Amino acid sequence: MPTYVAVGRDNYGNERKERISAPTPADARDLLKQQGLFVRELNEERGFNLDLDSIKTAMTSVTVKDKAIFSRQFAALVNAGVALVRGLGVLADDCQNPKLKVALMDISADVQQGTNLSDAMRKHPSCFDDLYVALIQAGEVGGVLDEVLNRLAKLLEDLARLQNQIKAAMTYPVTVGFLAVVIFIAMTMFLLPIFADMFDELDAELPVFTQIMLVISGFLRTPLNWVIMVAVIAASSFAYKRYYATPAGRMTMDRIFLKLPLFGDLIQKTATARFCRTFGSLSKSGVPILTSLEIVRDTAGNQVISTAVDEARKEVQTGGMISIALQKHQVFPTMAIQMISIGEETGELDAMLMKVADFYEDEVEQAVKALTSIMEPIMIVVLGGMVGSILVSMYLPMFKIMDAIG
Repeated sequence: MPTYVAVGRDNYGNERKERISAPTPADARDLLKQQGLFVRELNEERGFNLDLDSIKTAMTSVTVKDKAIFSRQFAALVNAGVALVRGLGVLADDCQNPKLKVALMDISADVQQGTNLSDAMRKHPSCFDDLYVALIQAGEVGGVLDEVLNRLAKLLEDLARLQNQIKAAMTYPVTVGFLAVVIFIAMTMFLLPIFADMFDELDAELPVFTQIMLVISGFLRTPLNWVIMVAVIAASSFAYKRYYATPAGRMTMDRIFLKLPLFGDLIQKTATARFCRTFGSLSKSGVPILTSLEIVRDTAGNQVISTAVDEARKEVQTGGMISIALQKHQVFPTMAIQMISIGEETGELDAMLMKVADFYEDEVEQAVKALTSIMEPIMIVVLGGMVGSILVSMYLPMFKIMDAIG
């Protein structure tokens, strides 16, 4: 009996991966549905087969930039009147990403057999997420696929720009921090012991600070201690990932992230911009509000914000207002809540969401620049302090010896 690997969501909206044995894929879907899993992707588990191309494709990820470029090109082809199958084939031939290339070829084959474009894309969640598929489906139903694709391209380009700004802000402190650690370890392991031998020959009594640095040097020069440190770091990382994978752990850590100095404000503004841009794009494309909120909840990237959005979805389901529900959780800035409330009252929620997204994307850009300007002197001080501690530990005994000679 074949074994199938299924990816889907349970009754609580959590994504799960299950393995099940069944005579046919249809039987597997029925069994999983009885277990409360709504299957999104179902594949038969194959035996071991070493295929380098398949391994390369599996290890490749489809970036936001890849999807933005595809959306922009696909929109141009659809707007020019090129048939979907022909357009997908042309884009697959020119695609540089192997995973996206394989997905486009499969999607083209499915569309040629009569499958809707959105349904064909839904079979490839690693390339096209729920947000992308929902917008494509709305474009198909409304007959404005080219317009929706252009909207998708703009949305993805804005998201890519946000990611690049944040990466740029982190590049400098990470680089300087890495160099500081490398310089500190190198000087502690190789330079400090040379001076320690000189002090031993002079039979000098070393200051307490120098003795502490020599203990650190001896610790770093022992290979077994490196093994222990690597094991501790690996175990801590594994424990953190396991804890973060639990609902309570993710909620706790995401709440801490939002309260971090310097970074908490940036995380909140980034999440606000992403929420407004995504929700506005979905609403403008004709996706129902409840479906839009469900998609935004799953793409929020922070469990605290996801919970607030889910509560807002429940409020809307019972006739409430989105702004009031979001205000209860206090995860979005007051100005954003007020703008959303005005959009609800005037019936122009999608336009107001886009304006809020534009505003907070500019705020993120300014916050990134401010963060970079703050981190630069901090990292310089850290680097200087680490190197200076080595130099002080070497020169303190010298001063003591000269005092004794004098």
